[in-house]
Amino acid sequence: MILKNGCESHSKHYQSHTRSGWYGLPTPLWREYVAILKNWVEAFTSAGIRLVFFFDGVVEEQKRQEWVKRRRRVNGEVSKIFHHIKAHGEQPGGGLFCLPSGLATFTPFALRSLGQEVFCSVQEADYEIASYAHRHECMGILGQDSDFIIYNSAPYLSVAKLQLDSLITVQYDRASLCRAIGLAVTQLPLLACLLGNDVVSEERMQHIRSNAMATYRSLGKTYTVPHSGTPPGQMVLAVAQLVSSVWNREEDELIPLSLNLSFPDRQLLEKGLCSYLLSQEALQHSDVSASPSDSACVMERNVSPQIFKACREKHVAAEGFMVYSVVCEGMVECSNTLEDEEDAELLPQALVYKSCRQHIYGLLLHEHNGSLDLPAIREWFVYPGNPLKEPDIVHPVPLPCDQPSLELLWFSTGPEVSALRLVTFLSVFDCKEFSELHGTIEDSLLAALCLVTYITLQVESLSLEDVDAYLSQAVCLRLKSPQELQHIKLPYLSSRAVQLGSLYVRGLSHLLGANTASGCPLPSAAMMPWQSFDGRLFHSKYLLAHSGTEKAELLDGSSSCLSQFLCMKEKLTEACRKRDRVLQSRPRASTQEKSPNTTSGRRDGHRGRRSGGGEGCRETWMHRHGRGWRERGETRYENREKWWERGGGGNQPRATEQPQLHPHPNPYYHDGRSRPPQHSRGRSYHTNRGRYQLAPRWSQPPGNLN
Repeated sequence: MILKNGCESHSKHYQSHTRSGWYGLPTPLWREYVAILKNWVEAFTSAGIRLVFFFDGVVEEQKRQEWVKRRRRVNGEVSKIFHHIKAHGEQPGGGLFCLPSGLATFTPFALRSLGQEVFCSVQEADYEIASYAHRHECMGILGQDSDFIIYNSAPYLSVAKLQLDSLITVQYDRASLCRAIGLAVTQLPLLACLLGNDVVSEERMQHIRSNAMATYRSLGKTYTVPHSGTPPGQMVLAVAQLVSSVWNREEDELIPLSLNLSFPDRQLLEKGLCSYLLSQEALQHSDVSASPSDSACVMERNVSPQIFKACREKHVAAEGFMVYSVVCEGMVECSNTLEDEEDAELLPQALVYKSCRQHIYGLLLHEHNGSLDLPAIREWFVYPGNPLKEPDIVHPVPLPCDQPSLELLWFSTGPEVSALRLVTFLSVFDCKEFSELHGTIEDSLLAALCLVTYITLQVESLSLEDVDAYLSQAVCLRLKSPQELQHIKLPYLSSRAVQLGSLYVRGLSHLLGANTASGCPLPSAAMMPWQSFDGRLFHSKYLLAHSGTEKAELLDGSSSCLSQFLCMKEKLTEACRKRDRVLQSRPRASTQEKSPNTTSGRRDGHRGRRSGGGEGCRETWMHRHGRGWRERGETRYENREKWWERGGGGNQPRATEQPQLHPHPNPYYHDGRSRPPQHSRGRSYHTNRGRYQLAPRWSQPPGNLN
């Protein structure tokens, strides 16, 4: 048996295929990705090796600052990716890489669909992995984290060095390391903490390392590299010598007293050491807890023990999403998303989906004790302008309908309960009228319609062309083979299309959370991106829709796809009309992001439009109105509290049934006059809007994101 750290392993594998040409843009090709995972799994099973996958289920607060530091670093990489796309109209190459949005969320479901054992951690994932490997005598831990050589557990194997065809990789030998630095295996945790890890920051133990290095130099064992400081290898040897010297004098102490630590530093070091001690080692130091206790339910006043138990079981089995974090931690998090921080129109996904999350929180925490004072949820969401200094405080909002109890939704049976589950799920996204479509269209298309309708109501800048791109790719995807998807050719990449694709995939994760909270009225498979989304196909449909392509051509000439598309669009348009959402045609001129392979006179295959990034209308609008928020010297998220207080809603003109294409070079040209679009405010949500306001450039934003 081999144990695999799921998040690290799939990221390395995805990255290798991205660089070798499997993927043509930063939004993933999900069906190809699932096929890659299948080949990956088969390579091991054919060799008689059973795989067990672990995924991070929580970020412990003691590691929050390290999590924040990594998220900020990735933000810089995301910014570089968008700059490259806007400048060159193509995917960046070289070492510039960022995991596509949602990959870590949906990979466990993909692996489970392939018959693999998958677990989601309820505490520090590295600890659970090492403990599992130790208890089950696994042949190795396949991952990419140096902590695995510190744990006294199974051998640590490198996923980065893995050659899949031969199953050859590098083993980091714990015993060899100990011989090289003169320490015992039991002394490695102290060495790791003094050098700095996720629990004990490098800064906190800097004075210890400085003293160790001074002693090491006094023995004449060092050399220096000009302008480079102390080589890392020498620092490891110096601290190892210190650990050996103090340990030999005080071998019965978990933390030698001669280190002369302050009380806070000693407490922190104890936490760091305990994070490495597995069950048997923990018994030798009974004064300290060797591992975090089983998670307590912080919302125990709002949920029953039966609900808490079910939440935990679903979470550990990687069958649920979001509900465990809400009920047991009172906290939800979301990592980086492919979003352009300079886009003047599109809201960050964190804010787009905030309203539906508030309804999910209200559904999960409502009514158990009869109290209307629902506890707030802490949200650690990465989005442009959020400094991540503290969590956002978000208040639950009851559903806009009679809200059933979780016990009824989760544990009762019968046709009436099934119908109630579906209505509850759709109410989270304010489209319960779509319940009549259940059974008449595929579940994945019902989920897609629900999601696109919600995005349309929330994002005022979404146009008819964007909706056509979303719906047409969802309908056409069912008829495409992985080979056909792989061979779709794109004349260029649009940064806006990349962000819209990421927005959709993040929305699928919210569908999944709402589905779990509602008692699973739809099968989880219906919310999987390989059922309703493909990055390259969506990009192709986006470019076609914005070039004025006829609907029959947009739907690949398939009469059945066209019929399905028109039915879904009619339902969406009707939902928008009822909510006074005006959906306008705003074709994007292709003038900004040019492919280096395209001359100014060359035309691509998308309705004769010139190649480019499709951002010309945004540039025209910003030019006429004083550029963007950066040029005006404004902070994108200043005074965010007032933004939420302003709210949405409003008496806007009613939506039109059919798209009105305007081939004039100025996409804002209507009725012989040139003017900017009049945005609908979308759905109005006035209750508990939270503390944050977007920049003034988003005038009259829509209603209320992990």
